Amino acid sequence: MLQRDVSIAAVLLLLFVQCLHGSALPAVSSYEFTAYRMQQYNLAQQKHGCRGAIVVAEARSADEPVLTRRCIIMKVPDLTTEKYLEAQRQKAAAILILLPKNISSIPHDTIQSFMVSESEALRKGTLMPVYVVPEDEQLLFMYEEVKQAAATRTSSIFIRVLRSMVTATAFQILVSNNVPIKPFTDTTLVTLEGVLPGTGEDAPTIVITAHYDSYGLAPWLSYGADSNGSGVTILLELARLFQKLFSSPSTRPPYNLMFSLTGGGKYNFLGTKRWIEENLDHAESSLLHDNVAFVLCLDTLANSDKLYVHVSRPPKPDSPMHYFIQQLEEVVSSRFPSVKVGLVHKKINLVESTVVWEHERYSLRRIPSFSLSHVEDPKSELRGSVLDTMSHVDFRKLKRNGVIIAEALARYMFNLSDKGSPKDVQIFKGQMDFHDGRMSSLMAFLTSVPRATQLLDKEPSHIVQVNSLEHEFKRCLQQVHRHTFRQDRRDPDITFFDQMNQPVVMYRVKPAAFDLFLGGCIAAYLGIVYYAILNFGYLYTKLKAAVKYKHQ
Repeated sequence: MLQRDVSIAAVLLLLFVQCLHGSALPAVSSYEFTAYRMQQYNLAQQKHGCRGAIVVAEARSADEPVLTRRCIIMKVPDLTTEKYLEAQRQKAAAILILLPKNISSIPHDTIQSFMVSESEALRKGTLMPVYVVPEDEQLLFMYEEVKQAAATRTSSIFIRVLRSMVTATAFQILVSNNVPIKPFTDTTLVTLEGVLPGTGEDAPTIVITAHYDSYGLAPWLSYGADSNGSGVTILLELARLFQKLFSSPSTRPPYNLMFSLTGGGKYNFLGTKRWIEENLDHAESSLLHDNVAFVLCLDTLANSDKLYVHVSRPPKPDSPMHYFIQQLEEVVSSRFPSVKVGLVHKKINLVESTVVWEHERYSLRRIPSFSLSHVEDPKSELRGSVLDTMSHVDFRKLKRNGVIIAEALARYMFNLSDKGSPKDVQIFKGQMDFHDGRMSSLMAFLTSVPRATQLLDKEPSHIVQVNSLEHEFKRCLQQVHRHTFRQDRRDPDITFFDQMNQPVVMYRVKPAAFDLFLGGCIAAYLGIVYYAILNFGYLYTKLKAAVKYKHQ
């Protein structure tokens, strides 16, 4: 009889423990994934990004009141400037941002808010590690758990303690690296240049340029679809179409048309700076030395019904740049009346050590230039974000903007104002039209891997992309020159830092309070069983009497 009761007690104990665990995770388990650190760089004697990498902390929701020495888990809607600054103020251990796979499912207002917070975070340096990781099932489970734990703080203290002891799961985030973060200054910037020669010996030169690199919170997740995959796509299509015009003596204009794709655009346009210096200060002869009509910089053109012409100084009347802008406005008003064109004048502040538009690099050397973009504010968050992906590219508007630029260029170079209105005289149609499939393929190619400057000369897949971009350029133009610029390590313009992607281990454990609670329950249970065994005769007599009384 005694042995049977002990067996029953053991079975009940196992069932009790199983009920406590319920459907929760195992008591101790781990999950490894790769997270991408917020970029870190020094530019113009200013520190940007996060300078920390190591994390050993418990995961908590951003809704928790106490964040000190905790790793804050956020989704895109959770990251606001206020919450980011609050995490810094409370000296949080780290921030881990979960990035959804389908960016198009995020509401527009949420994307705008995230981009603003992302831009603010990158403006200044911080010691707090910030990581971004594509979300998956395990990470989403962790997020929901810490979110639910934060929600219980509105309940009574008894329920909060009981839930914490019985059902809560604690998550420990570990990023350990014994190697310190190291700077590297051997960044290589590549500029690709091609020319379509016009008729005449002293033909003026029009330069069309776009920077090809991307920028965002984490270099490994920065694909730069609109900024500036759109500018590169339009430039390559312009090169292809104008090459057809220049290939025939009867349709070759009296202008040289130079195209350039520059690197380092997101970092003070260093590639453009070096390329201009090479042409003006070191080369014996260069088209930039001679008669430059104007430089047109393409930047962020894959959306919106607005086009802004950004200039450092208003163009003088009857100047080539003024005449081209007139042609641009005529094309828009005649063929695309829904598009609004605006002129934005921003003087270059020589006290500032940074430039915000590519044309400013030319303006500093007194070369007439301007930037064309659908972005009005030069410091807009749209020009650098991990959310700038293909899902937010409007191919119809991208093609439309390309047609506007091409028609305005043709009207300027061939002097078509007297031949009829832009609606009556259309050059780029039929065989000369912008090819939808080609533009889509170019954008897909450009966004296939991140184009962050610090990756393009370090990672094999990124080096291949620059080479492929050069090959695509050569398909449009017969002669393309590759200019490679290396930094002076003793006095670099920009310093990047390594450890941009890190292995992370997430440990899922029951909190210590759970062990204490479970131990107390087991002790109480065994005490009751022990008491029942010692007083079995007395309890049996009472139970027998109760049963007999019930049957009477």
